[in-house]
Amino acid sequence: MDQPLDLRFTDAEEAFRAEARRWLASHAPPPRALPSLDTAEGFEAHRSWEREMAADRWSVVSWPEEYGGRGVGLLEWLVFEEEYWRAEAPLRVSQNGIFLLAPTLFEFGTAEQRARFLPPMATGDEIWCQGWSEPDAGSDLAGIRSRARRSDAEGGWVLTGQKTWASRGAFAEWCFGLFRTDPDAERHRGLTYFLVDLASPGVTVRPIPQLDGETGFAELFFEEVVVPDAQVLGEVDRGWNVAMATAGSERGLSLRSPARYTEAAGRLVDLYQHGLARDPERTRRSADAVAQAWMDAEAYRLHTLWTATRVLEGGSVGAEASANKIHWSETDLAIHRAALAVLGPEAEVHGGGVDAPWLDGFLFALAGPIYAGTNEVQRNVVAERLLGLPRG
Repeated sequence: MDQPLDLRFTDAEEAFRAEARRWLASHAPPPRALPSLDTAEGFEAHRSWEREMAADRWSVVSWPEEYGGRGVGLLEWLVFEEEYWRAEAPLRVSQNGIFLLAPTLFEFGTAEQRARFLPPMATGDEIWCQGWSEPDAGSDLAGIRSRARRSDAEGGWVLTGQKTWASRGAFAEWCFGLFRTDPDAERHRGLTYFLVDLASPGVTVRPIPQLDGETGFAELFFEEVVVPDAQVLGEVDRGWNVAMATAGSERGLSLRSPARYTEAAGRLVDLYQHGLARDPERTRRSADAVAQAWMDAEAYRLHTLWTATRVLEGGSVGAEASANKIHWSETDLAIHRAALAVLGPEAEVHGGGVDAPWLDGFLFALAGPIYAGTNEVQRNVVAERLLGLPRG
């Protein structure tokens, strides 16, 4: 019989928690004090916050010290994330780099690549965007058409094509993404993972305005862009395996720590309790939704602790990451839908320097089932690779 999971943190982990809590209490800006990171002003304000964290080695606590981290383990990272979201500290403008690319660099990168790219990533001096989607290849990553051809005369590779919906692309300095290096290969083969300096000649960055006018995304155009061999991550023509490692981080442990949702669920419960005093009849009608959202967030926390324990014992996160992604994206929606039900018309009231925060959070949560691979695609992965069901 499997041993029960011990959910208690060690004395050392709790001491780490206390240190992190003290530092955040004395350094983190007040909640929502920084401008939106989807604006030029907000982007730089968030970059400054990353630098302040890095100065005291809080930016990437689980990385080795030589790259700017503290060399602590996965559980300490989860502890830090709990304290970070408890403090309502700013969103991480460097998340594409530190949560997605960095784990891939540790797995597939050379020593030279890690030394070159990780330290400026930790300090926020170089912000990364993700070059996955293309106009005709959204969730179908294997259908990309952007190409890279070998050019000994140029001393590397020449990239052509277009990427779209590049998160943070409007202001980022670097991009990581897939390009087809063997056009005759099968769909998942002949792809290579490149690290591209967006200041390179031939790169055009076109910001994509959102409904609110802010530019959280960009289109990237590559016209004969030269990329040296040193900026190929992993093996040529085997970039699919590298990209799946990045996607596993995006859907699995790295990108969405459970504290993001347990803290939101805690605020939801507080909102419910205050709602009972304002409009008890309407608020009580949302009781089941509030309770279910809180339980879903707690289930995600427990599942993540179980997964982290398994990883520490030598296991890995494979196709289970798809189930994980479905859960956190739908939990985020459930929390915000319950909050809107509690608030009723008050959900649209502006104040506190933020335009209707629960409504704003709900609108962002709507994107969760789409980004990081649509939930429809993830359900197919779960059905085929975890449940062993026949391909539809």
